[in-house]
Amino acid sequence: MATSEAPLLSALLWPLLIVFLIFRILLFSNNIFGQFGPPSNPTYGNVQIDIPQEYYQDANGVSGEDLKQAIYQIIGNHVVFPYTSSSTDTWDILQLSDQDPTNNDNILLVYTGRSQDKGYRDGCNCYSDYENGTHSNSWNREHVWPKSHGFPDDEDVAYTDVHNLKPCDRSVNSSRGTKDFDNGGNQHGEATECFNDSDSWEPGDSVKGDIARIVFYMVVRYDPGYDHNNNAFDLELVDYTTPGDNAPILGKLSSLLQWHIDDPVDDFEINRNEVIYSYQQNRNPFIDHPNLVNFIWGDNYGEEWNESLSITNVDSEDDFKIYPNPSNGLIYFNHALTNSNIEVFSEIGQKVYNIENASSNKIKLSLPNGIYFVRIEFDNKIIHKKIVIN
Repeated sequence: MATSEAPLLSALLWPLLIVFLIFRILLFSNNIFGQFGPPSNPTYGNVQIDIPQEYYQDANGVSGEDLKQAIYQIIGNHVVFPYTSSSTDTWDILQLSDQDPTNNDNILLVYTGRSQDKGYRDGCNCYSDYENGTHSNSWNREHVWPKSHGFPDDEDVAYTDVHNLKPCDRSVNSSRGTKDFDNGGNQHGEATECFNDSDSWEPGDSVKGDIARIVFYMVVRYDPGYDHNNNAFDLELVDYTTPGDNAPILGKLSSLLQWHIDDPVDDFEINRNEVIYSYQQNRNPFIDHPNLVNFIWGDNYGEEWNESLSITNVDSEDDFKIYPNPSNGLIYFNHALTNSNIEVFSEIGQKVYNIENASSNKIKLSLPNGIYFVRIEFDNKIIHKKIVIN
């Protein structure tokens, strides 16, 4: 009897074991059924922003330059990792923060958008395994805020700040050099979505907002900053290009502000922020709260910022529903509205839709893909809801 039960038991367990193994592979993969997309094919609302409770509380009720300093106090003094080391270093963190969500063995290169084997990087001593046996297309680390503009030594904290680093094709990195960010120029031969001239670099549309928010982070994080000799420097944005100037300034502010609007925060950027936070223990506040840009450089400068004003954090009543979500723009409410006011805001707090005295259970929005926030006034109540348009 025992000899006949064993094969039967084995036959029953093998399918269960196979299912279990598949489940584990999917569970521990960073790309569970395409959980989020790359910047070139962005998704919205699939990655949760996990801000620690009370992380930004000291910035509440603060305005102007004091707000900038309050954010500095929050995100400063992060955990510093070496630029290159046999222990955990910036190479290691980038391989997780900028991992290709469709291929865990690859990393996504900024400017080209190319998905490339993580191992094919500068200094890997493995060039013979790739292409023509050279490092012509290996990846290295792009300092989005150029290191020569304030922190040229690899012992400087800002030099190794992973928030400011992006994996990049080595030749494209060389082409960008220390150029400011602005629109225009000639199309780049390899990074074909980018344009450049003698003093500026324009990244592709899919990463313009990412670049802008990195630069905004740097301005606040290093206001002031200190080099390895404890000498202070203060990064500042200017509204002009700065060819050949190694002062701690960078342009062009007006272009960066527009890029921040045109390319809103997507899931890839949120995930990157969470990964870097898990190491450095500081966050990019302009990813968590994009409307902070308006309070530091925009129309809301001088007004008090409060986390409750950041629409991303407004709670909504459970009994009021909007659907489908995500939506192609046609949105339904589970309550018929009468003489109601409806406003829709972008992720950075700009009003993009408004209708008064609405009496319907639906609205049609013609908006670019992204995350939006709906404010509805009805029956002496104010309801806030988040909607994803794709």
